Amino acid sequence: MGAVALPFVRPLLVRARRTQAVPAGPPLADAATLPPHDPHRATWPGGEVTSGGVTLHVRETPGHGDTPAVYVHGLSGSATNWTDLAGLLATRAPGTAVDLPGFGLSRPLASRDYSPAGHADALLCFLAGRGRPVHLLGNSFGGAVALTVAARRPELVRTLTLVSPAMPDLRPDPRRVSDWKLLVAMLPLVGRRARSELAAMDPRTRAEQIVRLCFGDPAIAPEHRVAEAAAELAVRARLAWAHEAAERTGKAMVAGWLRGESLWSVAARVQAPTLVVWGERDRLVAPRLAARTAAALQRSRLLVLRGVGHVAQIEAPEAVARAVAGMWDAVEAGTWEEPG
Repeated sequence: MGAVALPFVRPLLVRARRTQAVPAGPPLADAATLPPHDPHRATWPGGEVTSGGVTLHVRETPGHGDTPAVYVHGLSGSATNWTDLAGLLATRAPGTAVDLPGFGLSRPLASRDYSPAGHADALLCFLAGRGRPVHLLGNSFGGAVALTVAARRPELVRTLTLVSPAMPDLRPDPRRVSDWKLLVAMLPLVGRRARSELAAMDPRTRAEQIVRLCFGDPAIAPEHRVAEAAAELAVRARLAWAHEAAERTGKAMVAGWLRGESLWSVAARVQAPTLVVWGERDRLVAPRLAARTAAALQRSRLLVLRGVGHVAQIEAPEAVARAVAGMWDAVEAGTWEEPG
């Protein structure tokens, strides 16, 4: 069985463990049941919200549905990474896109704990304070955080969507060579010089470099989204904690990998129906991990998108929305467990 095919999406079979088959593709919602995609949609309004003793800056998407959606960005990302997808899913769920502590416009926690476990603790408390289960979606580092929350507090997570989650992988990948500076900057000891050089870049240049690293086809990145990213980087450069949060979070994540801390065992404990989405051209988290990640989860389906990079929710929001909405509909109908 392979990932589902769309007109611009082809199945990609990625070898999992020898004894594991590639999980089935997800059911897809009819595109007519989703609102039209507005590529020029402005970012959703934001503000600070305190829940469960944790204060985060969030962006709220008004919508309809009994189960709200919560969106979690990746390393050095923010709530604005979900603008398009949250809009497409608003007819099924109101959305809350969070800025993790120290990222976006969220202030750091008093503990200054930027470890993956620290971020997961903060999100877990925030969700528990709201007192209702959610559809939880995470990209990259945010996917790893969401995975941990779902494993630790299953009653809080109705469904889980992981977009290129930051699963541990220390094997070299030749595709990353051209983007070595951003990658080296994440390393705990040797990345200091690369981090200094990145910090010295003007916001527009840095935004363009991030697009080149994260998009499968950087040429399709909308100009207004690049400009938004540059403006956000300029604002963050003036926040006293921004550099500390990005550096210490990246270092803590890689250090955990080096210590052998494994998300694979965490994934095995997740009970929620889970959609795994991966871009075939992901340069940050290797697509070879896609099938293994889905196979490690008990109730998962896998979607691999041709020509897409690390941020599928930005690069191919309509394809991702159809898969996510299809999962939500199938779970509601009790058909998620049926063979693909």
